[in-house]
Amino acid sequence: MATAFHNLSDYDFNSVPNADNMRFGIVVSEWNYNITGALLAGAVKTLKTHGAKDENILIQHVPGSFELTFGSAQMIQSGKVDGVIAIGCVVRGDTPHFDYVCAGTTQGIAHLNATTDIPVIYGLITTNNMQQAEDRAGGCLGNKGDECAVTAIKMIDFKRQLKK
Repeated sequence: MATAFHNLSDYDFNSVPNADNMRFGIVVSEWNYNITGALLAGAVKTLKTHGAKDENILIQHVPGSFELTFGSAQMIQSGKVDGVIAIGCVVRGDTPHFDYVCAGTTQGIAHLNATTDIPVIYGLITTNNMQQAEDRAGGCLGNKGDECAVTAIKMIDFKRQLKK
């Protein structure tokens, strides 16, 4: 569903499992930190709302969105997390750089999801302008960080339910 028709912060609270015994890694890009910092704050707030403990939320920063794949892979290899949220923001510019960064990051995160046992949540905002990014980072369309946190909790629970 297009974000224009769905607020990223709206979800059924009761459909989210308790996260008190889950460990989360959050890899956040420093590039466009006015956006990624707001997404990070939304994700942490939502994780805590659903019972996650401070000591079970590991946050690491990487320089840019392209580095989210490496950062996520390192979090997985650390064995310290049950799920990873990868947060970044790429705003279209005048060169094809946008296309390469978005495609590479998307493919990298998809590869991790297909080849590892830890879910990596796609929190990369890709927009045509800064206003669209602001709208998705706590603005009129909600906060993608909230959505990513809910998704992380649900995917960790999904894996645990299958292992029962």
